[in-house]
Amino acid sequence: MSPRDAIDLAPPSERAFLLAVDTGDDPGWSAEDSLGELAALAATAGADVVGAEWQNRRHADPNWYVGKGKAEELLQAKSETGFDLLVADDELSPAQQKSLETLLNVKVIDRSRLILDIFALHAQTHEGRLQVELAQLEYQLPRLTRLWTHLSRTGGGIGTRGPGESQLETDRRLIRERIKKMKERVEDVRRQRQTAARGRDRRLYPTVAIVGYTNAGKSTLLNALVGTEVAKAEDKLFATLDPTSRQVKLGDGQVVIVTDTVGFIHKLPHQLVDAFRATLEEVVRADVLVEVVDVADGHAAEHRATVQAVLDELGAGAKPRLTALNKADLLYPGSDGTRPAPAVAGSVLVAAATGFGLDTLRAEIAALLATMWEDVDVAVPYAAGELLARVRERGTVELEYGERDVRVVGRMAPGMAGELRAVAERWAAAPADGSGDG
Repeated sequence: MSPRDAIDLAPPSERAFLLAVDTGDDPGWSAEDSLGELAALAATAGADVVGAEWQNRRHADPNWYVGKGKAEELLQAKSETGFDLLVADDELSPAQQKSLETLLNVKVIDRSRLILDIFALHAQTHEGRLQVELAQLEYQLPRLTRLWTHLSRTGGGIGTRGPGESQLETDRRLIRERIKKMKERVEDVRRQRQTAARGRDRRLYPTVAIVGYTNAGKSTLLNALVGTEVAKAEDKLFATLDPTSRQVKLGDGQVVIVTDTVGFIHKLPHQLVDAFRATLEEVVRADVLVEVVDVADGHAAEHRATVQAVLDELGAGAKPRLTALNKADLLYPGSDGTRPAPAVAGSVLVAAATGFGLDTLRAEIAALLATMWEDVDVAVPYAAGELLARVRERGTVELEYGERDVRVVGRMAPGMAGELRAVAERWAAAPADGSGDG
């Protein structure tokens, strides 16, 4: 088969038509703005956007999403554009979806379904695929219309159907059972992450999580901080789903673990937040957050509000945070490296793609972590040599060597201070002959 034949056999792109309702309840977002983002999502999923409509209403119609008259106008739009996929900007109820599908005789999905499909396309690891499948199952359950009979091959079928149970009821039971199994597997992932996190805690490296709106430049920033390409960085929405953690040097020998996390987006489906909690716990566990903001985007303020809402939902909204105002080279003169990057009120101008501002950002991360350090003044035995070596490397301390022990005075990260105090307490309680050393 020639390459030309292979191209001809590729399925044609779906022709998508976008639909939105503007109720005025979404501060900073007009329907037109939101449709612009929806178009980018549709393109990311591989669709060809051929048109869009929106309607101003006090609330979405419970049966048609838009008004019935506007819904009927879509028949004319279908005739003109030939669309075979209708994408609504809000989550549709099963009744709304069925009404539009019956009227238009095309596939109808909503923003949540579209985002879930993009996540399914981009999930590369076993962990990511597990979490996406769980989110898809939980989204599909209330919309079930005899789509899941194939699940019976894995454990249903003859001998498993209850008395008088319809096929649809059987499918619902099967999908609930699969959701239960998927949740158990995701919980296993969460436990594995906790074990890995405890290993990092034992090494006592401070942890930094990079958060932000999708496509703000989080992966590019991690790559720039590390100095090599360790995270997938593309000019696409949700290019990165699976977290990547790497050691980053801040200067003066200080090392931190920096993790790139999944991006957030306007109207992020709650199923994804729930399913990705195992991954997003990296945000909850982090000592410091670096919020990456695309400062050149006209909706930067709205993007930050979305990020804050998701962080609040995760219980991480009040964590110590630095703001990296990324893509500064697109807006500000001098951000080409001809002048140093300013840091004002917890914000640093950076251009991750060019490296501008990264030294300032490293210094600000180190300074923020230092504000969280604790004062210590303890005595530990000489047998605690490995701990003392780490204290010298990662704290700001003075050591006074006595006959039987070493006095440590200075400042260090809370985890290391706690470990040092525990050793000091055991040493203080040990017999004078030294039998309790270490």
